[in-house]
Order: sequence, then C-alpha cells, then structure tokens
Amino acid sequence: MRRMAFVVTMSMCLSGIVSVLGDETHSKRIADAAAVLRELRAAPDKGIPVDLWNKASCVAVIPSVKKGAFIIGGEYGKGLMSCRKDEHWSAPSFLILEKGSVGFQLGGETIDLVLLIMNERGLTKLLGDKVTLGAETSVAAGPVGRDERAMTDLQLHAEMLSYSRAQGVFAGVDLTGGILKPDGDDNHDLYGRRMSAKQILTGNTIEAPAAAAPFMAELKRTVSAIGG
Repeated sequence: MRRMAFVVTMSMCLSGIVSVLGDETHSKRIADAAAVLRELRAAPDKGIPVDLWNKASCVAVIPSVKKGAFIIGGEYGKGLMSCRKDEHWSAPSFLILEKGSVGFQLGGETIDLVLLIMNERGLTKLLGDKVTLGAETSVAAGPVGRDERAMTDLQLHAEMLSYSRAQGVFAGVDLTGGILKPDGDDNHDLYGRRMSAKQILTGNTIEAPAAAAPFMAELKRTVSAIGG
C-alpha cells in the first residue's frame, strides 16, 4: 500500500513538473512569435507589402527555426497562427513545420518564419491532418517591400506566401517540400481541452487564452500599423 501511495505521489509530482515545463515552453514560443511581429512592424519598408497584409486570411509565425535540422530528422519548428474573423482575429492555434524533401534544405543558422495564408483554399488544406507545401498547396517566396507590383504570377496565385527573418532582415523563402500540421498536444495544453485547429481558428466561441495575449497584441498592432 505504501509503495502504491509512493508511486502515485511521484507520478503526480512528475506530471506537475512536466506541466510547468510545458507552460514555460509555450510561453517562450508565444513571446518569440510576438517579437518577430514586433521586428516586422519596426521595418515596414523592408517587410511584407501592405496589400498582402490586407488580403491575407491568416498569419502564421514560426520562431527560431534551425536551418538544416531536418537532416537528422524529427521536428523542424513550432509556431502559432491566427485567422481573420471580420474585423477581428481568431484565437491562436499551434502548428508544426516538419522536414520535407532534400530540396527543403536551408543551411545551418536559426531563422524566423512568417507565412501568410492568402485564401480559403489554403486555410482549408492547412486545417487537415497535415499538408505538404508545394504539392498539396501552392506556396511561394513572398515579395518584400511596400510595392506589390513586382510580384510574379506564381506569387499572385499562391495559396501561401512565406518569409524568413535572419539577423533582422526579412526576405522571401521557398518552403516547398515542408510539411505543416496542427499541433494538437500543445493546443490541448494551451486551452485545457482537446480541440481541433478548425474549432480554434474558425469557431465563434473560442477566446484567446491569457497566455496568448502577447502574440495577439502584436498581431493586432502589426496589422493596424502595416496593413488594415
């Protein structure tokens, strides 16, 4: 009986430790994603064109992605995204970017990624179990600067536009071959119950948790300052 009580007590303690570590990890990821948006807002002349912010259905930020990490397998990067709902933005959903083909190699440093989901088709595909960029949904390196007239035909018709940020500089980046999917486990931790990305991003009753406030605040400030 004592042994059983000891095991139960230890299990509860370990669960508490894991929960605390998980909360700290989520908080750091949210803070890092907010920082990326803040940096983007600080340099609009070299950032994402205004018209694209106005047209984007959703915005995803994946901070501190380690280039070339896919070579040894496993997860590539984690971030979160939010979608437009009339004049507001939805509660955020965590997502994972995984390794893709050999063509997805990016190098060896750490970068931040920003993705604009440009239409409902792109969002619908992203809300599934997973989507392969460039195969199941079209993705293109986004143009940089205030002027959108330099966009190529590929960029104009892409369902997603992708950007990288390294050493404070934003640039378009080709993510063809990467795999995006919702992060159900982290969403469960953030919201305290199991919910799909579709419920979070398109539902009318889900409110952003207090822990996500830094990201939501920076998203609203960025869109207000750069876009609409």
